[in-house]
Amino acid sequence: QVQLVESGGGLVQAGGSLRLSCAASGRTLSTYVMAWFRQAPGKEREFVAAISRTAGWTNYADSVKGRFTISRDNAKNTVSLQMNSLKPEDTAVYSCAASISFYSNYDRYNYWGQGTQVTVSS
Repeated sequence: QVQLVESGGGLVQAGGSLRLSCAASGRTLSTYVMAWFRQAPGKEREFVAAISRTAGWTNYADSVKGRFTISRDNAKNTVSLQMNSLKPEDTAVYSCAASISFYSNYDRYNYWGQGTQVTVSS
């Protein structure tokens, strides 16, 4: 079992940056592939980014490629999402998730944080 808690969301103007963090407790984070998902009002939850257990590879949704960077620090049991050049369409609740393997489908992830709101104003 692993418990995940996100932080770092907030309100930012278009073109600005935010850094989200996901802190884990319980089982060590290095056991899991970690991912970020987001869900905007009235929309399906969508994949944003993922990182392998040792950070050997990362994967991004096309909509955030080149703007967002996922990273992890297994010693600190944290995963981060650096978001630059934010757009109003990035507005959503962002959640981190853990899985034994990589999937882009949210329903394959076993553990979730409560989410943090990101709002980008135009």
